[in-house]
Amino acid sequence: MKFRVERDVLAEAVAWVVRGLSSRPPVPVLAGVRLQADEEGTLTLSAFDYEISATVTVEADVAEGGTVLVLGKLLADISRNLPAKPVEISAEGTKVQLSCGSSRFSLIQMPVADYPNLPSPAESSGTIPGPAFTQAVAQVSVAADRGDTLPILTGVRVEIDGDKVTMLATDRYRLAMRELTWHPSSPEASHVALVPARTLSETAKALGAAGSIDVALGDADHGDGLIGFEAGSRRATTRLLDGEYPKVTSIFPSSVDTVAVMHTGTLIEAVRRVALVAERNTPVRLRFTDGQVAIEAGTGDDAQGSEAIEASLTGPEIESAFNPQFLLDGLGALGTDYTRMAFTQPSRPCVISGQAESEGDSDETYRYVLMPVRFAG
Repeated sequence: MKFRVERDVLAEAVAWVVRGLSSRPPVPVLAGVRLQADEEGTLTLSAFDYEISATVTVEADVAEGGTVLVLGKLLADISRNLPAKPVEISAEGTKVQLSCGSSRFSLIQMPVADYPNLPSPAESSGTIPGPAFTQAVAQVSVAADRGDTLPILTGVRVEIDGDKVTMLATDRYRLAMRELTWHPSSPEASHVALVPARTLSETAKALGAAGSIDVALGDADHGDGLIGFEAGSRRATTRLLDGEYPKVTSIFPSSVDTVAVMHTGTLIEAVRRVALVAERNTPVRLRFTDGQVAIEAGTGDDAQGSEAIEASLTGPEIESAFNPQFLLDGLGALGTDYTRMAFTQPSRPCVISGQAESEGDSDETYRYVLMPVRFAG
């Protein structure tokens, strides 16, 4: 095997395929990246750890076709730091030789025969606009659990009904739900999948620049329990989580008593400043009165902070307290100029949504539900 490829092309391709590789794989060969050079002028890079697979095909000047397997993270580190010149790679005996300008590296070949076959691409279930997909995943994944106590809560629940996609995530303290449309292969499309949030987030960021993304939900012929994504020359699959996701949508209140509307950027800045004095697990208190919301943190002998900003209030005055980081996560995910916070009572969940204008209807396609924190006083 012998080929030449542009440094930036190689570095970007390797970074894409190694992003999901474990630093401690169960089998050493799974730490590798497979390079397949085709004499027709393409180089295909692949990585797979039985949970996540990634493949990308790029153009290359191939003098001799072949397949090698080398340590993925090492190749990524090397290719990222090479000078901006063409990279030549060739297999010589048990080594893979890499040269770029005056830089020379000799990498150990791993046994290609021991490398597992990647999942076969399933037929596309439909396409979704790249930017909308990336935004939706970012909005819901902030609410997914980051611990291992309940693995099922580390996922994003994706429900497909015709041309409607609903994404949902919760860690029991907050819940995020986003609805959007896509272009299904069949108008009767109906799927429910629980996708690991971290993998979904990384895939969305990497593919989001594409105009559209093909989504494939595995069937009996291609193996249930997988979801695949493809955009351009990049393909990825991930194994779905098993288990019954809790029925959490009932947390959305059927009616609200108090609604406050504030400028999103101003609210974020105020909460961030006041939260500087909030020690770990200390909430920030929001006291809504006519025309303003007072944001406070700290009591007694502790450091204290407070700030008031303009707010439009409909309904009775109310005071509630929240984990400041959870509140900032939700506000930062809105993507709208104005924030709408809807309450029933201080001890009940608050529903946060966005508005384009200070007056008008809220955008119900994204809702972030936040549980209040009990506070003294």
